[in-house]
Amino acid sequence: MPANPFKRLMPKREVTTVRAAGSSPRTPRYGVETRGKRGGKSKSRTQAPDKQPGLLARAVNDWWNRLITAVFGGKFSEQTEQYLAHQTKRDYVCNTIGQAAWGMLFPLLTMVATWFVGAEQAGLFSMAFTVGTLLLFLANYGVRTYQVSDLDDMRSFFDYQINRFITCAAMLLVGWMWCKFRGYDGYMFSICMGVLVFRAVDGLADVYEGRLQQKDKLYLAGLSQAARCVLGIVAFTLVLLVTRNLAVASFAMAVGAVASLVLLTVPLAYFETEKSLPATLRGVKDLFVECFPLFVALFLYNLIDSVPKFAMEGALSYDNQLYYNAMYFPAHSILMVAGFIYKPQLVRLARIWDNPEHHRRFDLLVLAMVGVIALITGGMALVMGTVGIPLMSFMYGLDFEQFRGLCLVMVGTGGVCACIDFLYQIITVLRAQGEVSKLYLIAFAFAVPVAMLLVNFAGLAGAVVSSLVSMAILLVLLVMEYFGIRRRMSRGY
Repeated sequence: MPANPFKRLMPKREVTTVRAAGSSPRTPRYGVETRGKRGGKSKSRTQAPDKQPGLLARAVNDWWNRLITAVFGGKFSEQTEQYLAHQTKRDYVCNTIGQAAWGMLFPLLTMVATWFVGAEQAGLFSMAFTVGTLLLFLANYGVRTYQVSDLDDMRSFFDYQINRFITCAAMLLVGWMWCKFRGYDGYMFSICMGVLVFRAVDGLADVYEGRLQQKDKLYLAGLSQAARCVLGIVAFTLVLLVTRNLAVASFAMAVGAVASLVLLTVPLAYFETEKSLPATLRGVKDLFVECFPLFVALFLYNLIDSVPKFAMEGALSYDNQLYYNAMYFPAHSILMVAGFIYKPQLVRLARIWDNPEHHRRFDLLVLAMVGVIALITGGMALVMGTVGIPLMSFMYGLDFEQFRGLCLVMVGTGGVCACIDFLYQIITVLRAQGEVSKLYLIAFAFAVPVAMLLVNFAGLAGAVVSSLVSMAILLVLLVMEYFGIRRRMSRGY
């Protein structure tokens, strides 16, 4: 064999291969320069390297291949798990991303609606979203905390799924009846139904994300939640930009949520958790019975929270709905930040409580979390008192300086709501949820007349003050009940 095989192909040229120091002689470097025998320089030939896909593209491709394999194989639940459990850092980071996306969903959607169709129509959308968010708690039925603290799989995952399909169907039916009862015109009815479908998908996805959290893979649940919210926002924004029609944009948002559910959330839960035991009629029935107090408490809590909005709908123009919700978003962020801290720890709190020797430690953790919520509330008040209100005015293109005092009142309401939500989660871990439903009924009975009177007397300001008063009463009742529960448990009752 000749020393240089290239001579047969190019007998009139000598090939010089330039390579980096230490590289193999057989590995050519891109950009090979050739010269003729007479020293004439020929045209440089450059071969572009193959471009490697980025991290996100590789992840999407890998997931798609895995999904297609499972679809054609017909065995979703028998796929090999690829993601580790007990990833505390990932849990916090990804759950924070998911919760932030979920919490920012409503503010971003109302901002987009305000930019494209004005404050009045954005107020219509805000009211529709209020109805959808309230009925979301019917879809969830208070099962999430119960599910993730079911450490010994006392109920099968199929039981949880059947329960959720029933509650989501009930949510859509009740929402349709509410729209008919209110006598909404065709445009408002379509907006509400689009939002309701989106929220129903949100509720259905929650049971699969709860399964991931139950198996200590909360970070996957957070990523699923974030993907659903992002797809919803993108679909809503693009369609509203093109059509300037809130009804069409609302249904586009629902389509984005369905796509994320089918392509990501459901497969992820089946791929990354063990195969469920079969469903039983008794298991499904027991879920409805045991979680009914949780549902009543959560639904009434959010009904109390929504009473001022419903009171405004009959007495004030719809742009007040936008102003009220915009002021509530900073307060709601207190609830979100607190949730970032304690929700990833619910499973661990349940384990601490299971050990009788650690009950004192459990009480100290509860007290510490209440102190953290107070600090977060103070920090948010400082932010709103300085840069927060001008920033809101810039983002919405509306003047919020006139509502400076009301914004600070709303921040106080947010801190109270965060404490209420935390105590509710703790009482659920203690499995004493049946003892607090009456407290929510008392607070609701008080909230309705107060909201009606204050809204009719002081308009938007009355709605804000009534929210703080009602929530403060509920918080006092819950604190008293928690101490009562712990006292009875310490005595062995």
